[in-house]
Amino acid sequence: MPKTEVILTHNIVGLGAESDQVKVAAGYARNFLFPQGLAIPVTGTNKRRLEALKQRRAEREAHELNTMTELGKSLSKLICLITAKTGEDGKMFGTVTSGMIADQLKTQFDVSLDKRKIHLEHPIRTLGDHEVELKLHQDVNATLKVRVESATPLPEPAAVPAAAEGAREDRRTEKRGRRPEAAAPAKAEKGEPGDKKAKAAKGGKA
Repeated sequence: MPKTEVILTHNIVGLGAESDQVKVAAGYARNFLFPQGLAIPVTGTNKRRLEALKQRRAEREAHELNTMTELGKSLSKLICLITAKTGEDGKMFGTVTSGMIADQLKTQFDVSLDKRKIHLEHPIRTLGDHEVELKLHQDVNATLKVRVESATPLPEPAAVPAAAEGAREDRRTEKRGRRPEAAAPAKAEKGEPGDKKAKAAKGGKA
C-alpha cells in the first residue's frame, strides 16, 4: 500500500499532534485526513504554516495541562460510591472495573473521564475504601477514593413473637405471686401448737 507524508493540523491519538510530519497510507490521507481538515500535504507552501501550527499546539497543550491539574485537585476530594451485589458472607459477586468507575463519575459528579485514564492494577474485589490512581495527563497524576458498598440488604434478626413474649411475662408474674401464698400456711401451722398450750393452761387453772 503506497504511503504519503502529511502535516497534521490537529491532535490525533495514536498518530501525532499539530505540526508533526507523519507517513500514512495514501488512501487514508486522501479519503479521511484531508477531507476532515486533520492534515495537509507536505508542500513548500504548507511547510511555512508549521510555525503557526506549533504555536497552536503549544497553546492547546498548556490548556490541557491546566485543565487536568485542576480536575485532579477536584477529584482527589471526592468519594465515588459504587454498590455491588454480595453474598451472605459479604463477598462480592463480580468486580469493580475502570469502566464502572468512569460511569459513576459521570452519574454522580457529571465528570466525563476516559476509562483509560483510570489505572487499576487489578479489578476491585472487596468492599470498603480503595485508593485508585488517575493518569490524567503525562504530567498529572491524581488519586480518587472509591467506596464499594453492598447492595444486598443485611438479614434482620428474627423477632420474638408477641404471644411468646406475653406467655413469658405471665409465667414470671405467676411465679412472683405464688411465693407469699406458700409462706402463709407455714405461719399458720406454727401458731396452732401455741394456741393449744394456752387453752390447756387455762383449763388447769380452772
